[in-house]
Amino acid sequence: MLNLNQLRAFYHTARRLNVTRAARDLCITQPAVTAQIKAFEAGTELKFFRKRGRRMHLTSEGRTVYEYAVQLFEIEQKIENAIEEMRALKRGVLRVGTTKTYARYFMPSLISSFHQSYPHIKITLDEGSSLDMIHSLLEFENEVAVVAQASEDPRIAFVPFSREELVVILPPGHRLAGGRAVAFRELAGEPFIMKETGSGTRKVVNDLFRRHGFSPNVLMETGNNEFIKQLVSRGEGVSILVRACVALELDRGQLATASLSGNPPLLDVSLARLRDQPLSPPARAFDDMLAQLYTRDAPPRDIGSLMARILAGQSVNQAQGPTPARGGRPKG
Repeated sequence: MLNLNQLRAFYHTARRLNVTRAARDLCITQPAVTAQIKAFEAGTELKFFRKRGRRMHLTSEGRTVYEYAVQLFEIEQKIENAIEEMRALKRGVLRVGTTKTYARYFMPSLISSFHQSYPHIKITLDEGSSLDMIHSLLEFENEVAVVAQASEDPRIAFVPFSREELVVILPPGHRLAGGRAVAFRELAGEPFIMKETGSGTRKVVNDLFRRHGFSPNVLMETGNNEFIKQLVSRGEGVSILVRACVALELDRGQLATASLSGNPPLLDVSLARLRDQPLSPPARAFDDMLAQLYTRDAPPRDIGSLMARILAGQSVNQAQGPTPARGGRPKG
């Protein structure tokens, strides 16, 4: 078995052809270097140095070993450089998951802001239902995820991030569209186009039906928001989606909406991560960036408000340059 301490003493001595200088390089005593070399030669049953007067010379065996030692310690230096770059966020990978809604309407601004601060970090963005993304954390496929809390799991920490209003969407001219508040029983009889099982929106809508004592008349279910909006606009059914993802169609009159009696349904979105696992430096920096948008004493904001804060932060970052990562957010 190769002893790296002995090899290191040999390498520095062979490079300098001087034990005193090798000892200075290694910050150890000259006798310690000599002892390491003797042990190395004894263990290999080879002679690596010969002396003529005060001058040292490498044997042919010593030259062969030295050539390999040079390669080994060059790789060691590259490893040390890579470690330092990863610690300084000049290298690394951020693996983040999110829902399809956030992937389209929010993450581009967030990822752009992160990339401005940490341009050397590679980002992989995974998207799916909230439940899918929670499972991806448990499988170590992602480190952090921006999701709705679609399930309870003691292994996952959820930190409140935003609160999105869910709105009933209807085809233009639908009998329930308009200014009056609609009783839930009026909506319950409509054919519903539902988000897929595992999405946070689906969980809120199911809870809403259950709370009012109805079962949804499910026409179909899909994870594609655009498909849902097209079907609703054609009069195939009604749905409930996050306001931010239907705002444009509502403004254009391609969709209509109805107000439900009582408080509007809300979707709580959180930053999720494994509770008992440390974050990598890139994930810790991402967590810290979201912490700047999160205020413990204020209610969570919606996508639009958060995007405005991100854009404002990007302007500041462009003026000040990259900032180092700070401590993590409060644990959930």
